Amino acid sequence: MRSLLILSLTSTILYSCSNMNVSPPTALKIEKKLQIHDDIRVDNYYWLKERENPEVISYLEEENKYTDEVLKSTKSLQEKLFNEMKSRIKEDDSSVPYFYNEYWYVTKYEKGKDYPIYTRKYKSLNTEEEILLDVNLLAKEYKYFRVSGLSISPDNKKLAFGVDTLSRRIYTIKVKDLSTNEMYSDNIEGVNPYATWAADSKTIFYTGKDSQTLRSDKIFRHLIGDNQKNDVLIYEEKDDTFSTYVYPSKSREFIMIGSGSTMSNEYRFLSSKNPLGSFKLIQKRERGLEYRPYHFGDMFYISTNIDESTNFKLVRTPISSPSKLNWKDVISHRDDVLIEEVDFFKNFMVLGERINGLLKIRIKSWDGDEDYYLGLESEFDFENETYDASIGSNPEYDTDIIRYNYTSLTTPSSVIDYNVVTQKEEIKKQQEVLGGNFDSNNYTSQRLFATGHDGVKIPISLVRHVETELNKDTPILQYAYGSYGSTIDPSFSSVRLSLLDRGFVFAIAHVRGSQYLGRSWYENGRMLYKKNTFKDFVSCSKFLIENNYTSKDHLYAEGGSAGGLLMGAVMNIAPEIYNGIIAAVPFVDVVTTMLDDSIPLTSGEYDEWGNPNDKEYYDYMKSYSPYDNLQNVAYPNTLVTTGLHDSQVQYWEPAKWVAKLRTYHQGDNIILLHTNMDTGHSGASGRFEPLKEIAMEYAFLFMLEDIE
Repeated sequence: MRSLLILSLTSTILYSCSNMNVSPPTALKIEKKLQIHDDIRVDNYYWLKERENPEVISYLEEENKYTDEVLKSTKSLQEKLFNEMKSRIKEDDSSVPYFYNEYWYVTKYEKGKDYPIYTRKYKSLNTEEEILLDVNLLAKEYKYFRVSGLSISPDNKKLAFGVDTLSRRIYTIKVKDLSTNEMYSDNIEGVNPYATWAADSKTIFYTGKDSQTLRSDKIFRHLIGDNQKNDVLIYEEKDDTFSTYVYPSKSREFIMIGSGSTMSNEYRFLSSKNPLGSFKLIQKRERGLEYRPYHFGDMFYISTNIDESTNFKLVRTPISSPSKLNWKDVISHRDDVLIEEVDFFKNFMVLGERINGLLKIRIKSWDGDEDYYLGLESEFDFENETYDASIGSNPEYDTDIIRYNYTSLTTPSSVIDYNVVTQKEEIKKQQEVLGGNFDSNNYTSQRLFATGHDGVKIPISLVRHVETELNKDTPILQYAYGSYGSTIDPSFSSVRLSLLDRGFVFAIAHVRGSQYLGRSWYENGRMLYKKNTFKDFVSCSKFLIENNYTSKDHLYAEGGSAGGLLMGAVMNIAPEIYNGIIAAVPFVDVVTTMLDDSIPLTSGEYDEWGNPNDKEYYDYMKSYSPYDNLQNVAYPNTLVTTGLHDSQVQYWEPAKWVAKLRTYHQGDNIILLHTNMDTGHSGASGRFEPLKEIAMEYAFLFMLEDIE
């Protein structure tokens, strides 16, 4: 019955649009031949990358008008969803206080305001509150506004922070005098947001960006009050496959400069008491050698994959002679345990270790007397297979308290303090879910395993309302990312309740390309193994259908950025098994983008996707690139979103893809493109504006399911 409703509703939409003389915009075709390796590709929509061309802007606006008309019947539903999702969020909220360098720091939100207010209190939470930065005041005149990288000087008298007003992740660093509440004249433009303070509280180090590719390529030293043009170039990363960054060690004794690519790292260090000194190299870069240093005492502790330690091990080395010749094992490599996080305290270390897809928090004392995992006596279920845990913010060394985070598909995010002496824990805060009678017992989750095309078992984390039955009429939204080793862990979302409460099931496919099952899970989903990511997703979809959890008439898929590439790929592999697709800021024109090293990200990602200047990688990339593999088939109903100022995936990729997709698409399913003309890769700024974009996506799904 529900499938008939879907067909009827879709026909109604098309008929309604026809009666209003509304049809999809048709982009002008201007042939552009792209040739390499004796191969010619013809791109009729290459011209859409002309951002300043009025005809491009006009076309994007026409696409927005078309999307608005098609979704017009859902406008009241979108408003209802927005208000519903917003109502679950506590507007007058604040973070758990943390103590650092004589002050308690708290981030708070006030009712009716979209942006955070950063505050602190001297020594005691009972003292008078000092407002460091009220972002609401700064953001008043802007359609998009984001503050990032707040950093307090060691003398507690200055605040450095970055501001982005365009959503291209290009920041201006500003400095505030906290004793007078006045801004210094410093405006360090075109940079990354975070400034690292030297011990003198007068000198900062920051990361500059290449103006064209936006690659983080230079480290500068700046004296507070001076002009940016006088800043001193400290380090330049000349290898365009690497990016560089600067940060303080946890001890604040050292200023660290890191350089990294997908497969290699290199670090330098300098005493923060000697900002005019020269940085010293820890270990020079080597192809395939990854490492990350942490300062403790007279040693650097280093997480590294040296000696074929695929899942990483922990070593230590003297600061006086830190090269790999002196690296000694502290925690040896294990084939079944991935070291993901490391933190150090006066009397113990803490590690985040991923075992069979689940993050365990390990505490190990320096004297060796204690070595155990959290969770056995916890109020939280660390044996649950659909949770996420992580080491929290722990800026202090000399403490017996470890702060960690816990959430699951059915448990709101929680901040917990664990005392290693008493071995007792205290829940400092659990996310409040307002706007109704939320009860986690109304939802249930489970982990399933699909069999991949090559016999590999692929985990799926699934959550639903307890009253939602799993059968062929059940709508499921399947999500995945699957690139860069980034793992999408099962976590709670109050926004997602709007799906679950209307009978949708949400499923995360833990496909290869992430590190969910260890580093090898990533290695087998990148470069010349990238297709495993796409095939894994399809295998999970077929598993859900074949086991009667849903059917092709009620299965939906969603992914963003590299996950948008995943959406484009599975649409070409198995378009017939999805009723709808949401592709957010999708990376779909892989070959053209990876051949253009003048745009952001390209050269730094050769180790993720391959370098198409090499024919082997060109051929492989071309064989899966969504834009290059469109077919004359009936594609699923599709909603594509992008931002005009996106610096990660340029707006023209989804725009070109939609234009070309419509020329191949057979049948009556709708293909929509929505471009946010004011934002970039991360969507709208503020606390609540992004909910409007999610409301539109959910309304698209509910429209296809005839759900209100």
